Amino acid sequence: MTELRNTEVDAVRFRQRAIVIGIVVFLAFTLIVARLVFLQVVRYEDFAERAESNRTSIIPVVPNRGLILDRNGVVLATNYAAYTLEITPSKVGNVAETIDALGEIVDIHQRDRRRFKRLMDESRNFDSLPIRTRLSDEEVARFSVQRYRFPGVDVKARLFRSYPLGEVASHAIGYIGRINQTEKAQIQESEDDEANYRGTEYIGKLGIEQSYEAQLHGLTGVEQLETSAGGRAIRRLSGFAATPGSTVMLSLDIGLQKMVEDLFGDRRGALVAINPKNGEVLAFVSKPTFDPNLFVDGIDQESWQALNTSLDRPLINRALRGTYPPGSTYKPFMALAALETGKRAASTVIQDGGTWTFGGHTFRSHGSALGAVDMHRSIVKSSNVYYYSLANELGVDTMHDFMAPFGFGQITGIDVNGEVRGVLPSQDWKRKAYRRTEQKKWYAGETISLGIGQGYNNFTMLQLAQATAVLANNGIKYQPRLLLGTQDAVTRVMQPVPAPPPVNLGYKPANVEVIRKAMVGVTQEGTSTRVFAGAPYLSGGKTGTAQAVTIGQKDKYNSAKLQEHQRDHAVYIAFAPANDPQIALAVIVENAGWGAGVAAPIARRVFDYVLLGQYPSEEDMAAVRKGLASAPIGTPRRALDMLPTAALQ
Repeated sequence: MTELRNTEVDAVRFRQRAIVIGIVVFLAFTLIVARLVFLQVVRYEDFAERAESNRTSIIPVVPNRGLILDRNGVVLATNYAAYTLEITPSKVGNVAETIDALGEIVDIHQRDRRRFKRLMDESRNFDSLPIRTRLSDEEVARFSVQRYRFPGVDVKARLFRSYPLGEVASHAIGYIGRINQTEKAQIQESEDDEANYRGTEYIGKLGIEQSYEAQLHGLTGVEQLETSAGGRAIRRLSGFAATPGSTVMLSLDIGLQKMVEDLFGDRRGALVAINPKNGEVLAFVSKPTFDPNLFVDGIDQESWQALNTSLDRPLINRALRGTYPPGSTYKPFMALAALETGKRAASTVIQDGGTWTFGGHTFRSHGSALGAVDMHRSIVKSSNVYYYSLANELGVDTMHDFMAPFGFGQITGIDVNGEVRGVLPSQDWKRKAYRRTEQKKWYAGETISLGIGQGYNNFTMLQLAQATAVLANNGIKYQPRLLLGTQDAVTRVMQPVPAPPPVNLGYKPANVEVIRKAMVGVTQEGTSTRVFAGAPYLSGGKTGTAQAVTIGQKDKYNSAKLQEHQRDHAVYIAFAPANDPQIALAVIVENAGWGAGVAAPIARRVFDYVLLGQYPSEEDMAAVRKGLASAPIGTPRRALDMLPTAALQ
């Protein structure tokens, strides 16, 4: 029996299904249109920017770092371009295997691997890190042929810092190194710095390189490049150039600096020479030195170990951070304190019997009894007894209050980071410096040795040089500085940096003249007469011997019985010419003994260089290093002849 279909019912069902399907299709197309509107209209700018970013790349353009010159235009720090082979660890599957494979194409030494590992530990995983620097053209060509094998590895052209004079003035100039995490965090605290250091991997670490980083770095530029799907640059679309850093000109005379460093030879010590009329630092010597070029690429482990573990401690800036007792060079300042406070007149006579007793303790002189001693003779002949008794009369706090304005135990404010204060003792200082109650008390006997620059006294050569400059300049004090001016990289205009205003300490001219005449007497009839014999100028000076270790009161100093590092330091302060000082200095030669024997001859050569234009001969150099020279030997040389041509513009 055939079933009869209800056509009307089927038609209704069909229409219902068609309507449902139509609604579904309509909703689907509505969703598609809505999505298209959302993507093409609402999110147009966002996706257009993303598309553009896939097509283009914004690259920071690192500026050329500014040059550093001495006062005569000699180049102390410059830049050169070289190729670097770099790895981005996040884009490399196995870093060790990649380095091994690269080693078959270019030379990769063990020190390169160690440096790369250290950089990986200090950097982020997506930073581009150098595995080899200063590639030759042949090495670049060999790698380029096989670059397809090494995703995440590339050759980049970079500027490298160069120090043409190597170790000369390295503590003053400083060096640059890779930005570490601490420095990166400091940069990110400032929006301006964060933008300006985008793409920059190196920063000043020490000396002028660090202190004038803002001037030397320059302004970072930007390039917008069109890139391929593989990320390779096709063409430049837009951007603005980087502004190179400013050239920095220093007050240093690098010829003088090199001469002094050569005169020190292998000995340790420091020398600071200042123009007393404006505070310009002419020489800023710390020996031994180091080669700042070692740090440019990241110092290798062997070199770092050698520098860091050396008993001579070459990385310490002795001129800025080394503190020493001033020894007898303190006596002229003590004498001025006596005059200014009215404790003694210049004509007051003290009997020097060779020893001085206080509280049951005997304080010895450095030589035989001098007999009747007035102020002039006490400086010329360096009487200890005169200053033992004077220290007792003045008291520790009076001495402190008088010496502080000179700069002793104070931050001088020189424009190089890292300066230490040293110690200018007082009762208040001792209460704060020690913990135990019995240590906090100041005992009268502790005051006595302060008079001859021993005891708690500890100052830097920078402080001692500044104090000598103040004395030479009739009590007018200038803040020491290394920067003379900056030259804009665009306009090429040299902009001098004005000196900070001087401070008049208010000493009576007659009192200062008494001290200066006595210091001239030191070079004419006193402890450094032999050194300055035949000099065509008059200078003032004072020798000193600073204890490296304490010798018992009953023991006599005998350098032959002491180890080298236990022997006294040789100290000398001086200014010249005596009637109108153009230079004042302080020099210390560690563990070298008597100041007149070793330190004063260096000062003589400094004055000959500055005042007469003389650079000592090789024979003279050798004699000074041995502590034998008393006058120039041989034919003087020109300072510029001693410098490599790479440093001369």
